[in-house]
Amino acid sequence: MGYETALAAYDKFDFTHDGRTYPVYRRGAGPAVVIMHEMPGLHPLVIRFADRVAEAGMTVFCPSLFGTPGRPVGRGYALATALSVLCVRREFHVWRGDRSSPVVDWLRALARQAHGECGGRGVGAVGMCFTGGFALAMMTDPSVVAPALSQPSLPLARGNLKRAAEIGMSPREIACVKGRLEDQDLSVVGLRFASDKLVPDARFETYRREFGDRFEQIELKDEDAQPSFIPPHSVLTLHMKEEGPTKAAEQRVIQFFRERTGAV
Repeated sequence: MGYETALAAYDKFDFTHDGRTYPVYRRGAGPAVVIMHEMPGLHPLVIRFADRVAEAGMTVFCPSLFGTPGRPVGRGYALATALSVLCVRREFHVWRGDRSSPVVDWLRALARQAHGECGGRGVGAVGMCFTGGFALAMMTDPSVVAPALSQPSLPLARGNLKRAAEIGMSPREIACVKGRLEDQDLSVVGLRFASDKLVPDARFETYRREFGDRFEQIELKDEDAQPSFIPPHSVLTLHMKEEGPTKAAEQRVIQFFRERTGAV
């Protein structure tokens, strides 16, 4: 159906690491930022965000981890993709929060290659929804210096209080990130709508407890959201208005990337 026309301005390549291969879409010049899409895939509003990062002086790398690249979001498409990922895709730890998902190793390798090609102080990374916490887990690789976590939804809690507080990282990974934040004067940005049940309060409490003032929390109200077919959730895409607090959140993330990667 020509969905990839939404990515016409991007160069496409396949990236393989440790037996896993995914397509990656690249655009821009300057230090690298890895942009991980939300459910159901690399849809046009994720691409819009990537375009804006590229326009701000950075090279964006957009892997397609599931779904159909360029296909617009819709209820049926979102449901079908979610069922596929939940039931089949073993590279994602949907219910386990005591370690990072296997796909994070692939993402770290992509970040290392991107840094080698693009230079700068390091690589920015943003995850959204299903991939939200991956940006933080990627920080165990020295190439990643600017993780942004937009509505980090894994592990899925579904009323499980233990999982609600987990962040999809092992104690060793958390210790590595804490060390880098302090030793290198780095920070983490986390974003969510306060009412979002997919991003429990306990999860953000864990971020604050573990990372202290190195964790910059951006929490939005329902009335800040662009109306959509789902309740307020997707801070940088479906529910972002072109003015007001959600726009300010988008601009803060882009500025965070510019500052940390050396694009300014």
